[in-house]
Amino acid sequence: MVTHMKTTIELSDALIKAARRRARARGLTLRALVEEGLRLVLSEEKAPRPFQLRRATFKGTGPTEDALNWPAIRDMTYRGRGS
Repeated sequence: MVTHMKTTIELSDALIKAARRRARARGLTLRALVEEGLRLVLSEEKAPRPFQLRRATFKGTGPTEDALNWPAIRDMTYRGRGS
C-alpha cells in the first residue's frame, strides 16, 4: 500500500520563498506546511455552506393595526373568494 506519492508543482519564486520562511518560523518542513494548506482548503470545500433563506419581501402595505388578529386575517385572506 502506498502512503505517499511524489509530485512536482511549479510555484512562483516569491510564493516558495514566503512558504519556506513561514515553515521555518513555525518549525515545520515545507512539505508539512504544503500538506497543512491543502488539507485546510479541501476541508473548507467539504463543509456545506449554511442554509440561508432568500429574501422574499415585496412592496405593499401590510394590515392595519385593527386587522392584527386571527379572525380579521382569515377574513382578509378569503375576501372575494366566495367563502
